[in-house]
Amino acid sequence: MATLSVSFPHLISCHQNQPNLSTFLPYHFSEKIPFLSLYSLSRNCMAVSFLAGEVSDLCLGKPSLRSLPATATVAAAVSALKKSGEVYVTVWGCEHGSPRSGAVHGGACVCVGKVCMVDVICFLAKEENAARPSDALRSPVSELLPKAHGLVRHLEPHSSDLLMFFCASNCHSLLEAIDYILEGAQNLVIPIQSYTSTNSRKKLLKKPTSFGPTLHNGREFCWLTQEDVVRFLLNGISIFSPIPMLTVESLDIIDTDIMTVHYNAPASSMLASISRSHMEQTSIAVVDEDNRLIGEISPFTLACCDETVAAAIQTLSAGDLMAYIDCGGPPEDLVQLVKTRLQEKNLNGMLELVEELSLSSLSSASSSCSSDEEFGLGRRGGSGRYSPARRSEAIVCYPRSSLMAVMIQALAHRVNSVWVVEEDYSLIGNVTFTGMLKIFRSFAGCRTEGDNSFKQ
Repeated sequence: MATLSVSFPHLISCHQNQPNLSTFLPYHFSEKIPFLSLYSLSRNCMAVSFLAGEVSDLCLGKPSLRSLPATATVAAAVSALKKSGEVYVTVWGCEHGSPRSGAVHGGACVCVGKVCMVDVICFLAKEENAARPSDALRSPVSELLPKAHGLVRHLEPHSSDLLMFFCASNCHSLLEAIDYILEGAQNLVIPIQSYTSTNSRKKLLKKPTSFGPTLHNGREFCWLTQEDVVRFLLNGISIFSPIPMLTVESLDIIDTDIMTVHYNAPASSMLASISRSHMEQTSIAVVDEDNRLIGEISPFTLACCDETVAAAIQTLSAGDLMAYIDCGGPPEDLVQLVKTRLQEKNLNGMLELVEELSLSSLSSASSSCSSDEEFGLGRRGGSGRYSPARRSEAIVCYPRSSLMAVMIQALAHRVNSVWVVEEDYSLIGNVTFTGMLKIFRSFAGCRTEGDNSFKQ
C-alpha cells in the first residue's frame, strides 16, 4: 500500500506565534469573530476574496466535452469510450453533429448525465443482463444514467447571486461551484468557447458522427470536477492558514460511514456497493478478519477496465477481483478461472463476450492511454487492454495527518478519497474531497445548513 508523509513547517506562517488558535479560525469554527485581530480579519478577507474568484479561471486549458445523444445505445457508449480514450462521455438531450437534429430530452439541449465503463460493468453484471449481454448492449444509453438528480449541473462562468460576509464582489461563481458540489453535483458543465463565425459553425455541424464536440448556441463546453476545485484551492493554500496544517482528526472530517468487503467474499455481493461508490466518488475497502485494510475496489480503477470485469464480478472473490482489475490487465490464470466458472453457471452469452474481447486484445497492439480530466487516469486503448496508470492498492493516511498533506496525497494519486488507518492498518474511515471542501467553504461566511442567509 502506498503512503505519503509530508511535512510543511515553512508554511505554518506567523500564526504559530499566536497563543489562541481559535481566533484565526473562520466564523464556522469560532464564535469570537468580533474580537479577531486586524491581521486575522485581513487573512479571512483574503480567503473570501479567493473563493469569490470566477469559475472561468478553472476552465483555462480544459478540453471540450465529447457527447452522445440520449438516443444512443449502450454499445455506442462503449465504442465511444474506447475510441476516445477518455474515461467519461457525456450524454446530451439533443443530437450534436446533425443540423436537422433537435432536442429529445424535455425540449432542452442540456447535458443529462455522463457514463463511463463503471456504469457499463455494473449494468452487464446484473443477473438479468449477465445471461444475455448482447441484448443488454442494445439498450438505450439512458439505462446507464443514475436516477439521482443533480449529479451534473450547468453553470455559467459569470453568474452568481451569492453574497459575501466580508468582501463584496460581482462574481462569486467559484463559491457557487463549491456549493453545488456540496449539494451532490459531481460535474459542473461550463461553456468555454464562443463561435462567431457562421461558416465555422456550419462546418462543425456537418460532421456526420454522433460522437463529437458538444456545440450548442455557438458554444462548446467543458466540465469542472471536485479534483479541479481542490487543486485550485491548493494553489492558494497559504491564505487559509493555519487550517491546512491542522490534522484531519481535529478538523473532524474523517468519514466513518464507509463501505467494506471481506477479502474472500464473493465479488457479486458488492455490486450494489460498487454502484454506490461510483455515485459517491469513493471506494470500497477490502479488509481481513481483523478489519485491517488490504486494498480497495475503486470505481476510478474500474473505469480503466473493459466489459469483461462484469464477468469477473459474477465469478470471482473480492480479493481475486482486485488482482483482475490491477494495472496491466488480469493474470491469465484468473481469466481462465472466469471462463470456467461462466461455463459452470451456463452464462454462455457472457463467456462469448469474454472470448471476443480476449481475441481482440491479442490481435491488437497495446496503445498508450490518454489522461482523463477528472481522475487523470489512463484508459485501455481500442485493443481492450488495461491501463498501466492505476493500481488497486489503497492510498492511506493517519488521523494525525495534516489536511494539506492529505490534499497533496489525493491529488498526487488522482483519487477522490484517502483511507484513514491506525499504525497497524486497522481501518478508521476516509477523507474525501467533499469533506475538504466543507472546510474551505466555511471561510466564505456564515451560512447555516439549509439557509441562504448569513449570521449577523
